[in-house]
Amino acid sequence: MRHVFSVRVGPVGFRIGSDWRAPIAELERLYADYPAPHGGVADFSVRLFAARPWRRVIRPAVMIGGDYVLPEAAPLPLAQGVLAAEMGMNLQMALGQRRYLLLHAAVVARDGQAVLLTGASGSGKSTLAALLSLRGWRLMGDEFALLDPVTGLLHAFPRLVSLKNDGIAAVAAEVPARRLGPMLPGTPKGAIRHLIPDATTVAAMDTPAMPALILFPSFGYARAERDVAQSEVFVRLTQASTNYVALGERGFAALGGLVKAVPARAIDYPDTESAIDQVEAAWAAL
Repeated sequence: MRHVFSVRVGPVGFRIGSDWRAPIAELERLYADYPAPHGGVADFSVRLFAARPWRRVIRPAVMIGGDYVLPEAAPLPLAQGVLAAEMGMNLQMALGQRRYLLLHAAVVARDGQAVLLTGASGSGKSTLAALLSLRGWRLMGDEFALLDPVTGLLHAFPRLVSLKNDGIAAVAAEVPARRLGPMLPGTPKGAIRHLIPDATTVAAMDTPAMPALILFPSFGYARAERDVAQSEVFVRLTQASTNYVALGERGFAALGGLVKAVPARAIDYPDTESAIDQVEAAWAAL
């Protein structure tokens, strides 16, 4: 490809190629503090390309390709090129990752122990994880939890935090503008803006943590908490995993071990400050 950028996020290296310079330049800025892939060799490749040569300049539209693809995926406008790159990276993980059991979850940690925040899209887990990282928690990721089937440890995957809609203002009020990517209105999920993890997060991304608590947050409800039975946790986490079936027996054993060893609670919250208080309370009760 004409323009190329390589980066390592946690244990996973990516090589991103683009027909356009603009998305690569923005990725270089947003991932400036991140290392290159181990040995210069990426685990996955992502391609941002024009379906037809003239679409590079006339109403440019970005198609997402790579080692793994979804043929029916619609292109994004060039102004959303960074989002296309992030979607491409996530797609490679979701379809191609076989070393770790992937759970669609945000993860924060304290004192070597991790809290998984998982739930349906719109539950507020990315915003909550970002705000917790501004209050002394270590951010390990907002998109995927990487569970090692051998050790039971969680490995960090702290890519850019994808803030959406009302969550953008909540986080932007607490961080300098240099830690935010461009505003991307009109995406399939509404407005999106990326938060750059701080240098401490990047420096610690090779250090795993032991899972200690699973939380199922739900935004927009009166404050409430309840314990979640292991059977319900297991089913919900199979639904939150993109490679549980592909890992077969390893995936079953890894998820079963996690569910048996780690307590789980559901928290409903009306606003982020309430959610932060609920997370802290659940942590203190361990």
